[in-house]
Amino acid sequence: MNISKKHENYFLIIWTQALVATCGSLFYSEIMGYIPCELCWYQRILMYPLVIIYGVAILKKDAQIALPGLILSGIGMCVSAYHYALQKLPALQGTGGFCGDIPCNLQYVNYLGFITIPFLAGVAFVVIFSLHLVILRTKR
Repeated sequence: MNISKKHENYFLIIWTQALVATCGSLFYSEIMGYIPCELCWYQRILMYPLVIIYGVAILKKDAQIALPGLILSGIGMCVSAYHYALQKLPALQGTGGFCGDIPCNLQYVNYLGFITIPFLAGVAFVVIFSLHLVILRTKR
């Protein structure tokens, strides 16, 4: 199924968001030296393939190829929300130790008092998931 120019632009925004999120996570771990916790790894596992999935969908101009991206981004939203809750909700603060050597409630960054790495990942997943839903709704 071919995609319209409008949908192609949406896919480009989605692809760019996934690429920026991927580069951001690599920046924090490889350049800043922040060691990812277990939940961070799960979010990476869900985010990194999105760059390829949406890139191929754009190149082939086929929206059907990108359907796995909707599923991955939906799961990613849930993982990010849970991870962020571990960091910010006092009731869950003590449960961050299950991640192993690096606790999941550790906040390497805390911009403006609420923007943490899982928050940034969650925003990326929400943008990707929402735009993909817009594409599906306007395709009818």
